[in-house]
Amino acid sequence: MTATFDPDLFASRHIGPNAAEQRRMVETIGYGSVEELMDVAIPEVIRWHGTLDLPAAVTEAEALAELRALAARNTVATSMIGLGYHGTHTPGVILRNVLENPAWYTAYTPYQPEISQGRLEALLNFQTMVADLTGLTTANASMLDEATAVAEAMTLARRSSRSKSSVYVVDAETLPQSLNVILTRAEPLGIEVRVVDLTAEELPAEFFGLHLQYPGASGVIRDDAALIETAHARGALVTVAADLLALTLLRSPGEIGADIAAGTTQRFGVPMGFGGPHAGYLAVRSGLERSLPGRLVGVSKDADGAPAYRLALQTREQHIRREKATSNICTAQVLLAVMASMYAVYHGPAGLQSIARRVHLRASQLATALREIDGVEVVHEDFFDTLLVRVPAKAVDIALAAERSGINLRRVDADHLGIACDETTTVAHLEAVVAAFGGTGIPDGAAAAFPEALVRTSEYLTHPVFSSHHSETAMLRYLRRLSDMDYALDRGMIPLGSCTMKLNATAEMEAITWPEFSQLHPFAPAAQAAGYEQLIGQLEGWLAEVTGYDKVSVQPNAGSQGELAGLLAIRGYHLANGDARRTVCLIPSSAHGTNAASAVMAGMKVVVVASQDDGTVDLADLDRKIEQHRDSLAAIMVTYPSTHGVYETGIAALCAKVHEAGGQVYVDGANLNALVGFAKPGKFGADVSHLNLHKTFCIPHGGGGPGVGPVAVREHLAPYLPGDPLVPAAEGAVGAVSAANHGSAGILPIPWAYLRMMGPDGLVAATGAAVLAANYVAARLRNHYPVLYAGNKGLVAHECILDLRPLTKATGVTVDDVAKRLIDYGFHAPTMSFPVAGTLMVEPTESEDLAELDRFCDAMIAIREEIARVEAGEWPLADSPLSNAPHTAASVSADEWAHAYPRSVAAFPPGVDRAAKYWPPVRRIDGAFGDRNLVCSCPAPEAFED
Repeated sequence: MTATFDPDLFASRHIGPNAAEQRRMVETIGYGSVEELMDVAIPEVIRWHGTLDLPAAVTEAEALAELRALAARNTVATSMIGLGYHGTHTPGVILRNVLENPAWYTAYTPYQPEISQGRLEALLNFQTMVADLTGLTTANASMLDEATAVAEAMTLARRSSRSKSSVYVVDAETLPQSLNVILTRAEPLGIEVRVVDLTAEELPAEFFGLHLQYPGASGVIRDDAALIETAHARGALVTVAADLLALTLLRSPGEIGADIAAGTTQRFGVPMGFGGPHAGYLAVRSGLERSLPGRLVGVSKDADGAPAYRLALQTREQHIRREKATSNICTAQVLLAVMASMYAVYHGPAGLQSIARRVHLRASQLATALREIDGVEVVHEDFFDTLLVRVPAKAVDIALAAERSGINLRRVDADHLGIACDETTTVAHLEAVVAAFGGTGIPDGAAAAFPEALVRTSEYLTHPVFSSHHSETAMLRYLRRLSDMDYALDRGMIPLGSCTMKLNATAEMEAITWPEFSQLHPFAPAAQAAGYEQLIGQLEGWLAEVTGYDKVSVQPNAGSQGELAGLLAIRGYHLANGDARRTVCLIPSSAHGTNAASAVMAGMKVVVVASQDDGTVDLADLDRKIEQHRDSLAAIMVTYPSTHGVYETGIAALCAKVHEAGGQVYVDGANLNALVGFAKPGKFGADVSHLNLHKTFCIPHGGGGPGVGPVAVREHLAPYLPGDPLVPAAEGAVGAVSAANHGSAGILPIPWAYLRMMGPDGLVAATGAAVLAANYVAARLRNHYPVLYAGNKGLVAHECILDLRPLTKATGVTVDDVAKRLIDYGFHAPTMSFPVAGTLMVEPTESEDLAELDRFCDAMIAIREEIARVEAGEWPLADSPLSNAPHTAASVSADEWAHAYPRSVAAFPPGVDRAAKYWPPVRRIDGAFGDRNLVCSCPAPEAFED
C-alpha cells in the first residue's frame, strides 16, 4: 500500500510526502507505518481487502498517448445543429490565461472574499453582462447549464407567482433537452407541465408560469409582448429562455415584460465540449432578486470603507435553510462564467454586435440561396441564426449528403431539417450546405430577417470594463491583475475540510482543449463520438469498480445534480414496486445541507435523525424514526466518512436497519477520498452514491465550478438512472437531469487521466497519504486546539475539526478572526463553522508535502500564541492583529500606525517569506452591509476612488 515513489510513475508526483516524509509523519502520530495506521483507523466492518481491478498505472506520456488515440476516434465536423450549442472562437488570450491557467482553475469557491477579489470581479462582470443583455435588474453568478437554469426558473416562478395553480405552460418551441429536464424536475413536485403551440392554441385559464424560447428551437422569432401581458393578467410569471448573442440585435426579455430570463453563455467563447461544462445564466426583474437561486456576487465595503466584492444572500443557503432551501444548487460554473465574461470584455458591445450581425448575415444568405431551389421551403420568415427547412421525404438524404462534406445538420423529422449558423460559419460552409440540397451559389448580401418592432435600440455593456481591454496587451494585463488578487493552489495549500482541494495535475488537464474533445456538438451523430463513448465507458467502469456499484452515469454536472439523480432513482424504484407511499427521507442532523434540499426536490419529506455528542449518527434515534415512519420510509442519506471526518463503526448496522424497513441507503460520496482502495460503499450496504469528480478524482474547482457529480447505483436501481435528454422518458423511467446525455463530457478526460496514471496501487497509496496527512495535522495541533471528533484510538479520517469555541469563550477571538489572520500567514482558511459553528475543518489531502503541512501547522500554532497574548491582556482584542486581519500592503505602509502591535507583526508573522508574501487586495469585508444594500452589478469606477 505504501507508495513506491517510482519517479517514472505519476503517483510519485501526485502524492506530496515522499517515503522518508511519510515515515516521519507516522512516527509523529505514533505508528510504525501507513498500513498500520489505516488498519486501526478504518473499521473492519467496512474494510475491503481486495485489489482494485483497474489497469496498471502508466506514465504521463503513455496516458496522453492513449488519450490521443481516443481523441483520434472522434470526428470534428462542422456542427450546424444548434439547439443551444454553437461553434465559437475562444480568444487565445482567454484560452491560455484563463482555461489553461492554474491561477484560475485551481481556485476555490470565493467564500473567503478578501483573497478572491479577482474572480469575484470577473463574476460581477458576468452578472452585469447578463443583466444588461436580458434587460433585467439582477443576474446570478451562473447556473449549471441552460436546462437546469430553466428548471430553476420554473420553481422560482412557482414560489413567487400569486397564482394558486399547479400548471406550468411551456412553449412548444422550447429546446427539447430543456423540456426534458423541466419534466424531470416538475413531476416529483406535483407541477403539471403543459406544452402549448402558442401560435395556434390559447393559454389556459389558470397557470402559475409561462416558459418562452427566444428565438425558438426552430429558429423562429416572435413578438411575445402581448402573450406576456396576458400571462401577467392571470397571475403568472414569465420566463424567457434567450440567446444572449441574439439579444445584441433583438429587444431584450426585460423590454417585452419578462420576469425571468434563463439560458446559456456557451457561445461566448466556451467550447461545446460534447455538452459541457458551460455557464448557464438566470436573471430576474426587480423584486425577485432575494428569491434567486444559486450564487450571487455583490458589492460591500471593507474595514477601511473601500468597495469590495463578496458572495451575497444565497451563500451556503442550504446549510442554513436545509429542507426549506429554495434550491439544492450550491455551486456555479465559475471558470466558464469567467471565460464568457472575458469574451464580452474583450469584444465589447460593438464587437459582440458585429459577431451577431455576421452570424445573422450567414443565416440570411443561406435562406436566400435555399429559397432558389425547387422543393425547398424555408419555413420561417423571421429568424436570427437558425433555419427550419422543409424538404418532403428528403431530410435524411440531405443530412447524409451534408455529413459527407463534413457538416452536421439537425434532423427534425423526415420532412424537416434545422440549420444553425454561428461565429465560425464561413461562406464555404454555406456552399457545402446548399450543395447538399442540390443547389449552387451564395448571395453576397441579404436583408435582415426579423421585424423592425423587435430590433434592439437600448444600450448594453456600457460599463467602462467592456470598453477598456480590447487589445491583447490590455486583456493580458487585466487577466494578470485579477489573478494576482486571488489565492489558488498555485500559491499554496487550501486546507478545506469537505472539499478536497488536491492539485489538478497539468497532464490531467492537457487533453480538455484538444479539438477532438472540445469541439464536438453533444447531439452530433454517434459515429463521430466513438472516442468519447469509449472514454466515458471506461471511466464509468472504473468508477463502478472503485465504489463497488454496478452502474454509473456521468450525466449529473454537479454534486447537487448527482444527489437529485440518486434520489430520483430511489423514488423510481419504489414507484415501480407500487410503493408510492414511501416518501420519507431520513437525514442525520450533521449532513451536508444540499442533502435535505435535494430530498425535497425529489418529492420526499425530510425527517432528521439526531447525532450523538461524538458526531456519529444516533442509532437509537434512528430506530425510533424508522419505527415512526416504517411504512413510508423511502431512504436515508448519510455521508461516509461522516461530515465530522470520522469513520463511523455503525454504518453497516445503519444500512441493515433501513433495508429491513424497506428503505434504500444513499451514501453521499463527498468524502470518498478517505475510502478509495480500502472500502466500497456499494459493498458495505449502500444502494446509491453520487461522486464528486471535482474532489476525489481531480477535476479542478475552478473558483466554484465546473464539477461533475456522477451517480453510481446497484443493479436494482440501474433502470432509474437519468435518461437521454433528447428522448422523452418512458413511463416509469427517470428523465434527464442535465442538458447533455453525458453532462460535462468535455472535462471527463481529467478523471480518466487521473485514474489511468495512478493505477490501483497509486490510488490506494493516495488514500493512505490523505488519511496520514489529516492525522498528522491533528497530532501536531491537538495540544493547541482541541480536535472535536475522532474515531478509533483518537484517529480521524481524511479531515479533522479544530474546536475554537473554548478560546472564543475565554478571549472573544472568533473563528473568523483566525481565518482572516491565516491570510496574513499566506494561507487560505479551512472550512469555517461547518458542520459545527465556531470550528475549523481541515483537510490537507494527499498532494501537500511535509514542508507545506508543517508551514500550516506552524502558522496555526503561532496564531494560538497570538490568542494567548490577547488572553494575557498584552493586546486588546479590538486592536489585535487577529481582529484587524487581514492586513493589506496599503494599511501597513500607511504614514500613520496607531495599533498596539508593530507593523512587522501585521505584515510578516512567523514563517512568512518576505520575498514571496501574498498581499490581500482588501481588508476584512462587511458582508452584512452588502446584504442590506444589495448591489450586484459593476459599480462605477468612481466608487473605487479615495
